[in-house]
Amino acid sequence: MTPRQFLKALNAILRWTPSIFLALVLIIFSAFSPRFFSIENFGAILVQSSWLIVVALGMNFVLLTAGVDLSVGAAMYLSAVIIGLDLSSGPIWVCMLAAGLIGSALGLVNGLFVVRLRLPAFIVTLATTFVGRGLGLFLSSTKVVAAGPSVTDFGRGRFIGVPMPLICGVLAVLLAWLIMNATPFGAYVRSIGADSEGARRAGVPREAVTWSVYGICGAFAGLGGFISLSQTSSASSVFGQGAEFLSIAAAVLGGTSLFGGRGSLWAPVAGAVLIMTVQNGLVMINANPYAYPVITGGVIFLAALLDSVRSGVVARVNRRQIYKVNPT
Repeated sequence: MTPRQFLKALNAILRWTPSIFLALVLIIFSAFSPRFFSIENFGAILVQSSWLIVVALGMNFVLLTAGVDLSVGAAMYLSAVIIGLDLSSGPIWVCMLAAGLIGSALGLVNGLFVVRLRLPAFIVTLATTFVGRGLGLFLSSTKVVAAGPSVTDFGRGRFIGVPMPLICGVLAVLLAWLIMNATPFGAYVRSIGADSEGARRAGVPREAVTWSVYGICGAFAGLGGFISLSQTSSASSVFGQGAEFLSIAAAVLGGTSLFGGRGSLWAPVAGAVLIMTVQNGLVMINANPYAYPVITGGVIFLAALLDSVRSGVVARVNRRQIYKVNPT
């Protein structure tokens, strides 16, 4: 096997890494808990994953442009607080719309600073994380905010036998697919992540697209906050904490690159299900709760490691292709 063939084979294996990892997780947890491997539990995992799928879908847009948004957890919390305090008795569609708009507003603020002031996305979104969560704490007076009966009923409701949170997750996937594949916007997003300067020279509205992806990410985060609120029935001061890292890990585990330009719509979906499967399995085997952060941290580290290896392999394959076509 030539070096080029080896690199191509390794790249193919890395693409299947999430599926292989999921299979290993299923085998390990099934061996320790017979209840884990059941249709009912798999259905519960999908429902539990619904909020993370939605948030990771939004994060995926930002990552594809080689950006990052650390404020999604704050967007979730702020949306949940405002819904619980002011819209708990309102129609469900109003609550969902409000959640999306609140999250989108925070995201557009991020985009404004990133695009107009050329500030690093990491710093901007880290700052708005504290601002957004601080605003939520101020509005709630640091107290637990209860979801209204309509929101709670929505989280427990079903439509033709399918839980409503899962339906929201499916609709979010369809919406993301339409944005990425049915409009030129998806191609613009990938081109910016792959080569920002080249995209500008090709006529891509780089600033408008970059600003938009942060607004989209915030909107999906707000909707994810609504879904999570409907499932938990309340929002404490730690609501949404860590969601930014879980959503990044979900997208990267599924194959989206932290360096931008490479990824698919299904990456955040696969990664979110994988992460929630691990968390569900830990509960099933009665693992020490103090081990949960350690396991979660390990998953995030694994996601970053896989992305680094994938990026290195892809870069080496591309270099060899260029060398073969244009030998010096």
